[in-house]
Amino acid sequence: MKGKSIITGCAGVLLAGLAAYGFYGWDAERKTVKELEAQIEELKEKEMRSTVVKSVSAQMEEIANEQREISDEKREEALQQTRVANEMRLRSEIERQNALEAERNAVASEKKALEASEVAESQRLMAEHQRIQAEFSKRKADTLSYIALGRSLGSISTIQAQAGNDEMANMLSYASYLYTTRYGGDIYYPAIFQSLMQMSKSMNTWSEHTGAVMNIEFVRGSDNKIISASNYGEIIATEWQGNRLDAKKLFNDSKYDFRDVDNQNNGSIFAISRTGHLVILHEGQRAPKILELNGIGIPMRLHRLRDNAILAVGDNGLALIDEKRMVVRATQPLPFQVIFSARKDADIVLFDDQGLSHILTGIDQYSTEKVPVAGKLTAYCYSKEYGIEAYGMSDGTIWTVDKEGEVHKLIGHRSRISKLTMNGRLLYSSSYDGSVKLWVPTNEKVEPMTLVEISNWIMHFNFDSTMKTFWMGDVKGNLTAVNISVPQMVDVIRKKIKRNLTTEEWNYYIGQDVPYETFAQ
Repeated sequence: MKGKSIITGCAGVLLAGLAAYGFYGWDAERKTVKELEAQIEELKEKEMRSTVVKSVSAQMEEIANEQREISDEKREEALQQTRVANEMRLRSEIERQNALEAERNAVASEKKALEASEVAESQRLMAEHQRIQAEFSKRKADTLSYIALGRSLGSISTIQAQAGNDEMANMLSYASYLYTTRYGGDIYYPAIFQSLMQMSKSMNTWSEHTGAVMNIEFVRGSDNKIISASNYGEIIATEWQGNRLDAKKLFNDSKYDFRDVDNQNNGSIFAISRTGHLVILHEGQRAPKILELNGIGIPMRLHRLRDNAILAVGDNGLALIDEKRMVVRATQPLPFQVIFSARKDADIVLFDDQGLSHILTGIDQYSTEKVPVAGKLTAYCYSKEYGIEAYGMSDGTIWTVDKEGEVHKLIGHRSRISKLTMNGRLLYSSSYDGSVKLWVPTNEKVEPMTLVEISNWIMHFNFDSTMKTFWMGDVKGNLTAVNISVPQMVDVIRKKIKRNLTTEEWNYYIGQDVPYETFAQ
């Protein structure tokens, strides 16, 4: 029974397997049929598309044939147009060649014309140059002639003034100035400048002192009030009003020998004497106060300090003066002998007899260096703006040292230099030879212009704040006010001219070749 069941089971399994295999074969066949049907359908579609494409290709071929016929027609037309264009290009090229030939001919003609024009222009320029040279030579000759005329007229003006003919002297002095300035001459030439000063009365002298005037100081805040001191013990206050001098003697004692004077804003006046005294005059006090300056040797200079103090310099020491309490604060001996003292900007410089300079940094402190020039120093000044130092010597020589250290020797004075002052680049000097000179030390060739020349030693001079007027004192006790403003001098002279030169006077003094001019206003 058991074996029968196994057989039955195996038969069932076999039948199931056969059934499954048969189903699988059927299904595979079914899929193959479907694939073949799909391929048939695809081939039918391709055939249909091929038929459409063939139909479209036939149509396109017909269109292409039509386009080719049209293109052939267009190409024929283009060929025809090209032939016409080539014919026109050939004609155009012929015309262009003709135009180029005409242009070459025109350029050649223009070049010949330009060459002729250049020759003409060169000849014109040469003629113009010769004309300019001739005019320049004439102007140069005229300039030299008129400058010489100006100097000659200045000399004749001085001679006429000495003869008492002021009317003619004024006219000739003005003519001298006119021709000199008009032709660029030197207005400070002695004959011209002295004539202007003389006829404008620019130098006024008053004899006020008995002794030599050793120092002149302007009253602070004023240009017409001065304080002067002499070596005969005189202190005089003067006020200049026009051509009149109002003088008042403030102190007079011949036992004093004053060398320097200073005045304060409060009216106090300090005068230092070689006798070893400081005389103080204070406004409101009847009697002067006199301080003895012991321990400084022979006093020579006063220098104002910032802290209400005045420094008195002697040949062997220094004294510090309290200007308010009018007492000596301190004294300081020096290990060298002072021969001169001056200011260098804000510093005080002491010069000794061994050729050394000492810049004070305190009453007992100083820095020392060698003076860059040799000789006995009698005057010194400094220009901070141009960095120039000037040294005046006992033999009349002036040395200048610029900021690069270059040394220049100025020769013009004949004896001791008594004072040097710089205003910008201008250097003023006075001397015992009786002259005040003006220098421009920054020029390559330095020559002096004589501003004043008298017969007495000039001991001191001082400018007012405008630098147009200076006062000088001489060894005979004279005070002299000098106006050096050329425009002011000319204005004074012009106002004095009341008539014009006659034709005869013009021809005699100026010359008939010079065009006649009128001078009277």
